Amino acid sequence: VKCVGTHAGLSVGEDGATHQCVEDIALMRAIPGMTVICPADAKETKAATKAIAEYKGPVYLRLGRLAVDTVTDMEDYTFEIGKAVRLRQGEDITIIAVGLMAAEALKAADILEREGISARVLDMHTIKPLDEEEVLKAARETGGIVTAEEHNILGGLGSAVSEVVAGTCPVP
Repeated sequence: VKCVGTHAGLSVGEDGATHQCVEDIALMRAIPGMTVICPADAKETKAATKAIAEYKGPVYLRLGRLAVDTVTDMEDYTFEIGKAVRLRQGEDITIIAVGLMAAEALKAADILEREGISARVLDMHTIKPLDEEEVLKAARETGGIVTAEEHNILGGLGSAVSEVVAGTCPVP
């Protein structure tokens, strides 16, 4: 079973507040065996669609409505279910983002750089299963994590990241 949800999150444009879905990731994460994916841009959406077609098991693919900046245009980009993509190196803090927030995280990293702060940016396109190895690496190497998502903090990316670091490598 492959479920595709569109117009997710807060950025639904003209559709307005009655169409904002901010609990879908939490609901899908709670289903045993469900894989949850939210791509950052069109290139990643295409790669994710191909990957879930070949994947054995249920998948929820979360799509937004708005056109977004391309962030996965690097030469060595590959999409793998359950593996984060490092969009930017950084040593002082890590921003872990999902969906259209990956582009916003890169903009935030640029602002932080002007203030002398080196921010790593991870595109966590797969929220379940979460790339725990990359999250723990970020916690150990940068000492702090900020999550960016278009979802309620309860049960979404923030919760998933907190669950991983709280048990192994607590960081702010």
